[in-house]
Amino acid sequence: METFAAPWALACPDAFPSQEAIVQIEIWSDVVCPWCAIGKRRFEAALADFAHRDDVDVWWRSYELDPSAPRRRPEPLVEHLADKYELDQQRAQEFQDFMTSMAAEEGLAFRLDIAQPGNTFDAHRLLHLAAERGLQDTVKERFLIAYLSDGEAVGEPEVLARLAGEAGLDAGEVEAVLTGDAYADAVRTDQRAARQLGISGVPFFAFNRTHGVSGAQPPDVFAQALDETWATTRPLEPVGEAGETTCGPGGCA
Repeated sequence: METFAAPWALACPDAFPSQEAIVQIEIWSDVVCPWCAIGKRRFEAALADFAHRDDVDVWWRSYELDPSAPRRRPEPLVEHLADKYELDQQRAQEFQDFMTSMAAEEGLAFRLDIAQPGNTFDAHRLLHLAAERGLQDTVKERFLIAYLSDGEAVGEPEVLARLAGEAGLDAGEVEAVLTGDAYADAVRTDQRAARQLGISGVPFFAFNRTHGVSGAQPPDVFAQALDETWATTRPLEPVGEAGETTCGPGGCA
């Protein structure tokens, strides 16, 4: 497990949905990343068993695997992977089959044979809108499944608008984002923070920016990160009774 020398306020300190939770978790991820979906499931399994779940806030940070991608690539994903990583198509197909089998172990039904890769910048902008509306995880889940299982072209604005609406976002607000430049700076700030923290691959999970987990690790690794972060940040345990010996904003007892 990695630890960070960088302070919490290194970048975008005011972008977190709450500063009240004891454990703040940021997850850098892309919506066209198979390992990100698998890592999400494994992290969720650990979080569900964490005794202090109510004291945890989670924020999905933006990370583009291919910022130069067009809205939709014309070639099938297996051909794109073969070209990008200089593989023959059989080897690229074996990789897709491996990812599909790994996903199945987490209850995910990948259909990478019908995936339509494309640019994800607008998807990330909508995820920032979703965070402000308390729907970020729901929208993140919808985008991941749409790309990895449903064959949706998540780089296309009309597809994103429909998916965001299915996840509960207001159609007017979604349209306003997609036809303007709202949250573009927020996406770039997330990506700049990733560079400052030395993040070069996703998924990446930062716990209070003191502990980090890289990749779709098993649930017990995430559980360890949660426990260690909690141990270093939990509230003080009072000893004895204060009684009438304290002063506060309203006066002294």
